[in-house]
Amino acid sequence: MSNNVDLVKLFSAVTQALQENQQSLNQADEYNQDHGDHMVDIFQQITGAVKEAPENDVASGLSKASQQLTGQKSGSAAMYAKGLAQAAEYFQGQELDSTQLLPLLQTMLGGGEASISQGTGGMLDSLMGSLGGEDGLDMGDILSAGAAFLQSKQEGGSNLEAAIDAVISASKMGETPYRAQSSKLVADVLLKSLLGGS
Repeated sequence: MSNNVDLVKLFSAVTQALQENQQSLNQADEYNQDHGDHMVDIFQQITGAVKEAPENDVASGLSKASQQLTGQKSGSAAMYAKGLAQAAEYFQGQELDSTQLLPLLQTMLGGGEASISQGTGGMLDSLMGSLGGEDGLDMGDILSAGAAFLQSKQEGGSNLEAAIDAVISASKMGETPYRAQSSKLVADVLLKSLLGGS
């Protein structure tokens, strides 16, 4: 398929974005001041694992990355390990093209709690499907997502940026400001790849 996504290139771009923002992510982590360091390490490991996987075997690469992150002391690594394991299940027997980047984004940022299906739907439907995890949406999820969407719009964000802020705010990654900040960087790189069709 001509619009297949190169996961190594994609995760290398995420790693680069995280490296460029490593200091600000460390500063945002008021407790340990090392979140940026952890995120760079996490995505370097993800990139390395995907490089070692058989060519065009998306599920194997994601599974290998999940295994590498499992058991690490970093809470972010644990969340990404769960999300990558869920993504590996989703992509079993499939190739990854630009139309499949949203499910990848959902599972990675969902920390293993994203609710995704392989049906068709619009971009916003796909993003909003990750809210609420296994138990579905509750009023708190809806209010939190709505508040994040409105705040992003008031700060000049596009509808897509506001939707990403809403999804992150209601996900496991949105529970701490520094994880929300790094998740937004990850989402930004993935969405630029999606919109760029690479």
